[in-house]
Amino acid sequence: METQQPVATVIGDVVGSRSAASRAALHARVVGLLAEANAAAPLVPLRITVGDEFQGCFAEVGAALRAVRALRLAGLPDVDLRFGIGWGPVAVLEESPRVEDGPGWWAARAAIETAADEAGRPGRRLTRSAYRCAEGVAGPSEAAVNAALLLRDQVIGALSPRSLSVVRGLLDGRTQGEIAAAEGVSASAVSQRVRNDGLATLVAAEALLEEVR
Repeated sequence: METQQPVATVIGDVVGSRSAASRAALHARVVGLLAEANAAAPLVPLRITVGDEFQGCFAEVGAALRAVRALRLAGLPDVDLRFGIGWGPVAVLEESPRVEDGPGWWAARAAIETAADEAGRPGRRLTRSAYRCAEGVAGPSEAAVNAALLLRDQVIGALSPRSLSVVRGLLDGRTQGEIAAAEGVSASAVSQRVRNDGLATLVAAEALLEEVR
């Protein structure tokens, strides 16, 4: 059965997974990260398909963008994830185990390959995500979404572990005072990180990306 309406498809994998000290430990960590992401009730739950690769579907591109951002932030700094986000119809070839195919998945595959290629270009090494719309399918602008993803990846990839913790708190809706108490630092130290690392701008941009339809 093929979906009549396009869906947001996500393919993800782990950057540099072959160099992991323990593949079993890495697998367990990724399983845990996906379980947390699935609490947001995606259209098709994220699940590992083979090796370190995982897939899932969302009703809207904005929801997929939010999910991959949350996943990447949850994994960093020790597990770095890469994503391809597609938009298009999919076909369910088999329910158990679930097997899917179709333009939505071809778009996501092209997107994650683009993300990997971009990271190999000079000045683009922090690129971890890309978006593609299936051919002939109306959807969010590739140029606009990819521009936002390039900047998001650059900002997140350059953050220190402490700043990653701070931005996770901000995106979870915690105040700077609450974050400072949890981190064991002064409120002024958190405020300085928010200001110097552009974290407030990142949070504002993420709110806009979640509205992408």
